[in-house]
Amino acid sequence: MTDSKENTYPRRIAFVGGFDPRRCGIATFTTDLCEAVAAAVPNSQCIAGAVNDRQEGYKYPPRVRFEMVEKDVDSYRRAADFINFNNSEVLCVQHEFGIYGGPAGRHLLALLKEVRMPVVTTLHTILREPNPTQREVMNELIRRSDRLVVMARKGREILLERYDAPDSKIDVIPHGIPDVRFASSDSFKARFGMEGRKVLLTFGLLGPGKGVEIAIAALPEIVSRHPDVMYVVLGATHPHLVAREGETYRLGLERLAEELGLKDHVIFYNRFVSPADLDEFIGATDIYLTSYLAEAQITSGTLARVFGAGKAVVSTPYWHACELLGENRGTLVPFRDPKAIAEAVCGYLGDEGLMERTRTEAYQYGRNMIWPAVARGYLESFRRARADRKAMPRGSFGGWTLGGRAYNLPPLRLDHIVRMTDGTGIFQHAVFNVPNFHEGYCTDDNARAFVLCNLLEEPSLLEHMASTYLAFLSASMNAELGRFRNFMNHRRDWLEEVGSEDSHARALWALGVGTGRSRNTGHQRLCVHLFELGLPAVNEFTSPRAWAFALLGIHEYLREYPAKDKVLAARDTLTGKLTALWRSYATDDWPWFEISATYENARLSQALILSGNSMPDAATLEIGLKSLRWLASIQKTQAGHFRPIGSNGFYVRNGARADFDQQPVEAQAMVSTCLDAYRITGDSTWNSEAKRAFEWFLGRNDLGQPLYDSTNGGCGDGLHENRVNANQGAESSLAFQISLAEMNHVAHPVSNSH
Repeated sequence: MTDSKENTYPRRIAFVGGFDPRRCGIATFTTDLCEAVAAAVPNSQCIAGAVNDRQEGYKYPPRVRFEMVEKDVDSYRRAADFINFNNSEVLCVQHEFGIYGGPAGRHLLALLKEVRMPVVTTLHTILREPNPTQREVMNELIRRSDRLVVMARKGREILLERYDAPDSKIDVIPHGIPDVRFASSDSFKARFGMEGRKVLLTFGLLGPGKGVEIAIAALPEIVSRHPDVMYVVLGATHPHLVAREGETYRLGLERLAEELGLKDHVIFYNRFVSPADLDEFIGATDIYLTSYLAEAQITSGTLARVFGAGKAVVSTPYWHACELLGENRGTLVPFRDPKAIAEAVCGYLGDEGLMERTRTEAYQYGRNMIWPAVARGYLESFRRARADRKAMPRGSFGGWTLGGRAYNLPPLRLDHIVRMTDGTGIFQHAVFNVPNFHEGYCTDDNARAFVLCNLLEEPSLLEHMASTYLAFLSASMNAELGRFRNFMNHRRDWLEEVGSEDSHARALWALGVGTGRSRNTGHQRLCVHLFELGLPAVNEFTSPRAWAFALLGIHEYLREYPAKDKVLAARDTLTGKLTALWRSYATDDWPWFEISATYENARLSQALILSGNSMPDAATLEIGLKSLRWLASIQKTQAGHFRPIGSNGFYVRNGARADFDQQPVEAQAMVSTCLDAYRITGDSTWNSEAKRAFEWFLGRNDLGQPLYDSTNGGCGDGLHENRVNANQGAESSLAFQISLAEMNHVAHPVSNSH
């Protein structure tokens, strides 16, 4: 670097990701990158923030100045405060969905909303087919980053084609590797007692996606032609896999090797090795095997490290391998093809000239990947990020300002929900804040409670109760009739054979949410089963709200199973019924689905907004948006606050609308629908309407009194003409908690209402 260019680089740089001694690839990468940048700019102040996946954290080096607890969103906000206070000039974020808390790592966005300096984000995973939550998080990550770093050209291609990312903010910088000398493997083998053997190596955290079983299946053919081969599988099992399944995968590999008679040709080193030890193992390697099972691997640090050390590589054609190993720098073989792996390995072992030419090509190409070169690439990206920020200050993005948090939501408080729940389910009603046993339980409220469990940023907060709510829904299914019951007394006696159409559809809605969002495999499977049992009955329903609730459930179900023909057909049928209602009743001065606007009105609009967007059908989407605009206009007072249609008479066309009693579910429905309208249209007006409706809970209403009880997380049962209903039933309390969860899901601050 020239002195003039050095002067344009930032000196105070913050890094966020993992950090040594945490044992994961992101931690190793963050550590290496931070140290390389610090070495490249000697007078710099490089600090790091580490994400902890365990409560006790790790014994970090002095470079780590702040820490975040993976599942604690407030710790991300505190980290942002620290970075701002430290006056860092650039923040460099290492992004991988799995290391940050919240759905699809959403907690990271809480930090990015509040930092004031330019952000350069390295994308270690770029999904070609993300689920809706992953896409939402990725879109916001792209929006909040001044520069995006990808490690392969394929990464840039996906960002442009799938995410519409601006090409001007993407930098391609290879994965860094240590600078090692080009050497023969023979000098290293004696240290492992493998003199005279041909050594094949696979290393990294072990898991099913690595396809090690395919490499083992190739060994009998290799050993028959080269009996001196030894295959070393180096690395501990991924800790998250161990937590879920123990060592089942590794033990299966060991059994496979034994069954194939390979006991003397395969060595498993079940440990996380230090960088120095890893260099020794790589030094002893003749051929590196990487047999990933799918192409969607945009970056492999293990492949980069071995390739740059000048080793022959045999790999399946995942994206990063295709770029590195082209032009005779290695050999690509088809996925799940042991015979092809055997032929490629034997091709190298039988031709020393080919092996040496491949090694030389790889080593020379790898000189662009050593950490000093990569650090220079990042410093140039940092410089551009600062220049980009000066040219386009962050305040020009969607109303986001530099003044800290734009909108503070109440903290999560679930005491009342927990108190309202026993081993059967959640009680319907409360006397003040005490559960009312006399009124028993209902499917409606247990469905709402199950939805809440799956919307929370950290589902583990209520996971034990989610099982209870789902068990209630399961018990409510009358399998002979394909219908859900609704009411159960405190003695656990069902009070009917079939519940209302609305309660049935609300159960489907909850089961759709569990199908599309639950991270508990058992819960998800049961949700699919019950959803498919209950769906056929909806075709005969006559309640428009039941149609809408079912459509919302279908939308959630399709997040996980987007090609299920029967579910798609039900969506089309129910959407057609709602649009037919619109054509029958809507006029210029009454743009609504019925002759009256009654309860949970916004759900009719929401069902068509979501269905119209996903089908896609522009006319259906526009009906949803047009009806929602009207609903927003008639539920806003001259003072600018939300006034839902009252339940004492509702609002009949050509009649006077009822202003009371105002129900929490109306505010909840409006919050949810407006947030969906914002996500789909990008129109910030809907953000403002969502905030307006949410603030009704907090006291911005006709009486100026809060319904939300900040001491326990409960919510009053409604707003009367002269008082708040002090009973905190399940429907009302869940309406607030679900609204809060959905507001927290918004990946940007909510703008001010006008």
